[in-house]
Amino acid sequence: MTTSRIEESRALPQWRDRKRYLWLFGLVPPTAIFLAAALVWAFNQFAWSAPLASAWWWIGPLLVYVLLPLLDRFFGPDGQNPPDEVMEYLENDKYYRYCTYVYIPFQLLSLVFASYLWTAGELSWLGIDGGLSLVSKIGLALSIGVMGGVGINTAHELGHKKDELERWLSKITLAQTFYGHFYIEHNRGHHVRVATPEDPASARFAETFWSFLPRSVWGSLRSSWELEAKRLERLGKRPWTIRNDVLNAWLMSVVLWGVLAAVFGQAVLPFLVLQAVYGFSLLETVNYLEHYGLLRQKTASGRYERCTPEHSWNSDHIVTNIFLYHLQRHSDHHANPTRRYQTLRSMDGAPNLPSGYASMIGLAYLPPLWRRVMDHRVLEHYRGDITRVNIQPRKRDRVLAQYGAR
Repeated sequence: MTTSRIEESRALPQWRDRKRYLWLFGLVPPTAIFLAAALVWAFNQFAWSAPLASAWWWIGPLLVYVLLPLLDRFFGPDGQNPPDEVMEYLENDKYYRYCTYVYIPFQLLSLVFASYLWTAGELSWLGIDGGLSLVSKIGLALSIGVMGGVGINTAHELGHKKDELERWLSKITLAQTFYGHFYIEHNRGHHVRVATPEDPASARFAETFWSFLPRSVWGSLRSSWELEAKRLERLGKRPWTIRNDVLNAWLMSVVLWGVLAAVFGQAVLPFLVLQAVYGFSLLETVNYLEHYGLLRQKTASGRYERCTPEHSWNSDHIVTNIFLYHLQRHSDHHANPTRRYQTLRSMDGAPNLPSGYASMIGLAYLPPLWRRVMDHRVLEHYRGDITRVNIQPRKRDRVLAQYGAR
């Protein structure tokens, strides 16, 4: 550390980020498959239960649907916000960005290793006769899909930054799930239209996750292409060019998948498709719960009001926040999109979910339970005024009648 940096740090108040080294737990998803392989080897080596050994290939879903919700419940909310005096220093501390950079090489190594496991006909070194069973292969693909889904969140953190390197790293991270258009749609589409009926990534009141999923996937895809085509048109260029950020991001996926297919054969393609679909569906589940039912009102001019903390669902549960780089402090992110994750704050006025995102993901799959937990929270947020809620258009009359509105 230089003399000026030492003097600067001494001048700061005695505040320490208690999560500083906990951010390294963000590397669990991209390394989980290596841990799973080690556990499979150990269980087979010591002749423990063979079915239990195979269950470790499902380490990704176990992490998302079981372990993280339990840890969120045990450790609870964070409760710590960085004070104003340290914000600039914390923002410029490069340690935090390196925590996201290092995700990428582990992500790629895990993808290659999993491709080998999927296609290998002989895994005797793991104590497995022949190759993986169908059930084990599905678990392997979903575990890598979890890594890809969390990887989209890592790309989300990098893609918001002004640094050109970080923007390219964002595209590389998205290549696994073939979701490179997210780089365009999220930054220039979602952040502009968030919590409005025009935003495909903002879930409407009474809309199930299963109807939201295709609407968000296809709507975001269409929006990203339109946004990029308009940008290129302003520059006097056609959309079918390598400078189209949708196309060059997809090209990275084509190259990555092509190399894996060349090395491991066409048998790897079902694995790549399955992990990608599951990975981006996890992202869309998070999209679903982040703005469910929330609506920015229109001003007298007919334009939507500015996005405020009340337009995003938040959670300050510390464990999932560690794994998702403070994504749950979503209101601050929308207010300050370029702010780095370590400086995001839990904001007053933001509606809060009853638990962390990991717990809510599983709930979103079950519409009756989801609505029982969330609908009354939406109404309470708007003090019972259903007319201020973002309602699914085809259900609007029925919902308004149900809640006694005209």
